[in-house]
This record gives sequence, structure tokens and C-alpha cells, in this order.
Amino acid sequence: MFVAIGLLIVFGSILGGYVMHGGQIAVLIQVSEFIIIGGSGLGALVIGNSPHMVRRVFKEIFALLKPSGFTEKAYSELLQVLYEVFQVARKEGLIGLESHVENPEKSELFGRYPIFSANHHAVAFLTDNLKVLLTGAVEDHHLSEILELDLDRQHEEAMAPPNAVAKIGDAMPAFGIVAAVLGVIITMGSIGGPAAEIGEKVAAALVGTFLGVLLAYGFFGPLAQIMEARVRAEHAYLSCIRTAILSFARGDSPMTSVEFARRSVEPEDRPSFSELETLTRKKAA
Repeated sequence: MFVAIGLLIVFGSILGGYVMHGGQIAVLIQVSEFIIIGGSGLGALVIGNSPHMVRRVFKEIFALLKPSGFTEKAYSELLQVLYEVFQVARKEGLIGLESHVENPEKSELFGRYPIFSANHHAVAFLTDNLKVLLTGAVEDHHLSEILELDLDRQHEEAMAPPNAVAKIGDAMPAFGIVAAVLGVIITMGSIGGPAAEIGEKVAAALVGTFLGVLLAYGFFGPLAQIMEARVRAEHAYLSCIRTAILSFARGDSPMTSVEFARRSVEPEDRPSFSELETLTRKKAA
């Protein structure tokens, strides 16, 4: 929602100021310029990325219309999941988690937490690394390396769409110049014509430069920035799980492990200690 509002403010401010200066909106509607710049940007995206990546880019752009799922409520639920998982492991041994980690989609434990269960990356990250603990053959420092490697690879993959969008944004001013140069070439072919006609062609050519710069800094740049912010938010969510697993693996109690995880959450999304204590007491009861 805020993405749509921001874009409305950007384009509304620019067009509103243009009209206030006496500009005519009709002059900016140059279909050929849109085709040149938009088609070039789309073509560059297709050339530089696999079909799967192109689909991911469009999917994640449309996903920006939805609010971020990594809120204080999501973290409160995550901490409850972790506490309950560690409680089961403490009471029944790690073997008590086997049915949950082998079939997480059928797990009654995970099913009680819809926000967590809907995040397939988080579920896979937690269950895969709990399986490592179940083997009982991994030392703490090796487990830390495994978790770091997993997080790094996931982060690298998740950053691919924002990077692709950022590169297209960087190319937009150049595509705008290309459109403007083509417009100047057309204008030079009509140099002997009426001054009004030449002026229209020059204006059309300049629209290309205008569109290229506007799309670069008013559209693609902010889109890449918010996409990257979403990636960082998911990385922080997975890092919270990592902190809890490492704490529990070295022998800390479920409550201590969850408290370590809580401290790793950004302050604005972090449940308070009293809130966490209330949630865990309910689970214990």
C-alpha cells in the first residue's frame, strides 16, 4: 500500500508542478518514447536473467503491494514456535521432534502458528537444521558454520531480483538518451519544415530523456530499495531462528534460547520481555 502511495506522490508532484507551470499533459504522452524505453528495459531484463528470474522479479514487484509479513506479531509467534519446539526436545528428547521436522506440513505443532507455517523459507530453515541436531554428530562450531552458510546462500539468492531491478533502473537514463537521440535524428530530417512542427519533434525527443531519468530515480530505484528491505527483513527473521538453535544446541534452557532469539530482533519489531514471559507461561501451562 505504501509503495502505491509513494509512487502516486512522486508522479503526482511532478505532473502537478508541470501543469502549474503551464505545461500540457498531452505533450508528455509520446507512445513511441514509451515503447523505446520500456521495451529496451524489458529486453535488457530478459537478456541478463533466466526466465525463472524474470518471473520472480515481476512476482516480487507485485508482492510489494502487500504489507511486510515480518512484524512484531510475526516475531511473537516465531518465539512461541521456538519455545514449544525446544520444550518438546527437552521433555521427549530430540527424537520427539522427528515427526515434526520430517513432515512439517502435517505437524500439529507448526499448524498452530499460521504466520510461521505460511513462511516456507522459515519452516525449511528450522526443520532442516533441527534434522542436523537429530544426527547428534555435529559440534557447536560446525553447526554455526552450517547455519551461516545456509543464511548466506539464501540471502544471495533473495538479493537477485532487487539487483536485477536496480540494474534496469541504472540503465533507464541511457535508454532515455537513446530515445532522445532518435527523436533528434527525426527532427533533423524535418529541419526545413515549419518551426512549430520542428518544435513538436524536439519536445517529443526531450520526453524520452525525461522518462528515462524519472523511471530511474522515481520508479526503479525506489522499487529496488524496498525489495532489498524486504530481503533484509526475511534475513533478520531467519537469523532469529539461527540464534535460538545455536543457543539450544549448546545446552541453554528453552526460555534462555528464546530470550537470545528475542534480543536479536530489531527493537521496533521486538516483543518485550514481559510479553515473551506471558506467551511462554501460557505454553508451559
